[in-house]
Amino acid sequence: MVATLAFVLSRAAKGDYGRNDRGSSGAEDGGGIVYSPESMEDRGKQKDDLGGLEEKVDELEKLTDSLDEVPEEELVGTLGEAVELLAEINARIEARLDTAGDESREIGALLGQVDFGPFDEAMEDHEHRERTTGEPGA
Repeated sequence: MVATLAFVLSRAAKGDYGRNDRGSSGAEDGGGIVYSPESMEDRGKQKDDLGGLEEKVDELEKLTDSLDEVPEEELVGTLGEAVELLAEINARIEARLDTAGDESREIGALLGQVDFGPFDEAMEDHEHRERTTGEPGA
């Protein structure tokens, strides 16, 4: 599979696909590069959020482990704490799911702008050669 993908990509790269009038891909002049420092900052924030979520889950586990030892008169308060922790954990999970959904839609929109024509042509050519010679990667 890796050999097939390498072959297809090399075939696609042989064309002038994605080149500007000077024969450049645009990467040299920054035209093909997309960089957003905010996304890198978001990654750090997500790690912090995950760490906070893990702390809340640990706190909830400790609380549930201690339920057998809680006196009956304190049980309602302890269960109230557990419900609050669960609500906070749920809110954080829902926020992460919303963020993931937004990122997924953004990636889908970006992929919708990509021209896979050269890749598809090279793949079809490779598959045709493979069928006619019977050898993978031929």
